[in-house]
Amino acid sequence: MDPMIRLILAQGMLGLNNGVFYAMLSLGLAVIFGLLNVVNFAHGALYMLGAFLALILYSNLGPWLGLDALHIGFWPALVLAPLMVAGFGMLIERFLLRRLYKLDPIYSLLLTFGITLVLQGVFINFFNASGTPYPGMPDSLKGVVNLGFMMFPKYRLFVIVFSIIVCFGTWFIIERTHIGARLRAGTENPELVKAFGINVPLMVMLTFGFGTGLAGLAGVLAAPIYSVSPLMGANLIIVIFAVVVIGGMGSILGAVVTGFSLGLIEGITKVFYAPASNTVIFLLMVIVLLVRPQGLFGKHG
Repeated sequence: MDPMIRLILAQGMLGLNNGVFYAMLSLGLAVIFGLLNVVNFAHGALYMLGAFLALILYSNLGPWLGLDALHIGFWPALVLAPLMVAGFGMLIERFLLRRLYKLDPIYSLLLTFGITLVLQGVFINFFNASGTPYPGMPDSLKGVVNLGFMMFPKYRLFVIVFSIIVCFGTWFIIERTHIGARLRAGTENPELVKAFGINVPLMVMLTFGFGTGLAGLAGVLAAPIYSVSPLMGANLIIVIFAVVVIGGMGSILGAVVTGFSLGLIEGITKVFYAPASNTVIFLLMVIVLLVRPQGLFGKHG
């Protein structure tokens, strides 16, 4: 195989590995904004919370329970941590955001920004600000796979496949099932839906919890790859907002497709001019806003 093609394919796979996190995080943002019209600036902090919960469940659970040694492995954490983040998100919606729905959206943005600062401050006080490595990984996901053009870590390949299933599964549920139809109807015309006996406030709370749970799930998946740091969400959230804007604010499919695509583009850009990889997403955002302000998958008006 030509060395240049091999290099492009390899960087594309590494870029896709970043793209799965762009897709999953922007999907959670799109779900929350598209269905609830809330700009959740705390999404990056909730991603960080998911990663730290995975770390805590693995390494620090024993001392908290008065036991010498007890840790929960990766697979249980992959279920428990997103559920815990989703529960925390539902508490935020129920006791904080719900009071602001009738006010200007800037208030919910400021509230979630404040939550971000609080979460970051708490974890900086208790953990290493420069990052903590995740101590364990399932034996079944250790090692590498020969893709023909590169040796690729099994775990990263699992993350790519698993994230694709989660992202497109979420899109299918929201856009192609009765549950999704009820969600969309409940947010577009809540009074009519209430007339059919559906608990709209509960539906809104569960929707927000689901969106934040996706951020927590992304955090758990990221923990064994990246160093778990209190600022890991802050470093990513601006890119995620750019992805959502390019895909179209509130577009579920736009968030997924754009997240994966921009990860690929970012990776391949490193082949030709590495310094531009840090800015190519924002350059594309500017171009899209100039040519199609509603985003690639957004609707007019």
